[in-house]
Amino acid sequence: MSAAFLPFARPVIDEETIAGVAAVLRSGWITSGPEVQRFEAALSAYCGGRPVRTLNSGTAALVLGLRLAGVGAGDEVITTPLSWAATANSILEVGARPVFVDVDPRTRNIDLERVSAAITPRTRAIMPVYLAGLPVDLDHLYRIASQAGLRVVEDAAQAFGASWRSTRVGARGDLVAFSFHANKNITTAEGGCLVVADDATARRAEKLRLQGVTRSGDDGMDVDVVGYKFNLTDVAARIGLGQLARLDEFTAHRRSLARHYFAQFDQRLGCELPVDDFAQSNWHMFQIVLPLERLRIGRGEFMARMRAAGIGTGVHYPAIHLFTLYRGLGWKEGDFPHAERIGRGIVTLPLHAAMERADVERVCAAAGGILRDALR
Repeated sequence: MSAAFLPFARPVIDEETIAGVAAVLRSGWITSGPEVQRFEAALSAYCGGRPVRTLNSGTAALVLGLRLAGVGAGDEVITTPLSWAATANSILEVGARPVFVDVDPRTRNIDLERVSAAITPRTRAIMPVYLAGLPVDLDHLYRIASQAGLRVVEDAAQAFGASWRSTRVGARGDLVAFSFHANKNITTAEGGCLVVADDATARRAEKLRLQGVTRSGDDGMDVDVVGYKFNLTDVAARIGLGQLARLDEFTAHRRSLARHYFAQFDQRLGCELPVDDFAQSNWHMFQIVLPLERLRIGRGEFMARMRAAGIGTGVHYPAIHLFTLYRGLGWKEGDFPHAERIGRGIVTLPLHAAMERADVERVCAAAGGILRDALR
């Protein structure tokens, strides 16, 4: 009998959370309400007491963060080309232009040593991305921003539960955006949140997330700014409350599985493994970069053979600047060689809280067999 298919990501939803969602559905109040308030309070406590406002996606959190930072038409935002398209798309959404900076080939995050050279008179903000849950050097990042008078919108979509020098990501800094998509370390099915520095900014976030509306009394209403429909539902918030209660458990298990990957993966095959940082990373993903120059097959064939072995994989991510939209804005192949090389060969292997050590061994055995067979 063949083993069950192993997806690269899968949420773990316990029965208590399912019962809690059912109670919300029976309550008759399923959109933003008391559960959202409870979830925001719990998230704020987790982020050191900073104000947190929930949203219907991590992308919404990025857009709102940029708006709150005053980024708009004609501005530039420095970011990485190695991320999900939402990172750069959110910059375009507010009318600004993304300015890409190549990545550090070891961490796969934006190379902070290159950021200062990309700053121009139009630069308004820096948007770093914490790929697979590994933060950049936050001390270095904020020194650059402070010296240049720039805002920071942290794309921490993948980094909930990560830390920098023992301080949780989100517990410090300017504007920090998280995602609670179904493949994240904790989920609300779809959703996200934005951590801000003060209550005044939180009130502006509330206005922007719901059509720019300000209410007063029972019947007073005004709109003085264009807003969005970015609010989270109580149904989603109740899932999030159940997930947040288990975050430390999930993170510890992910770290244990990641350690087992390092112990089991045959590094003689020439794949590049991630940075083995067990102090900062939340191990959102375990990614390898294939040695394509040594293989007789491409990444697509490798993934197909893994799927045939009952194992799901993913690509996170191709380099953004090579998508048609961004080529049309002037970028081309060769602009960011590290991001391009990594983007061509990166593969996400299964890593989630429902896995066991035996699953890691199965993945490594299958990948090893495919790669050994494909070596030139």
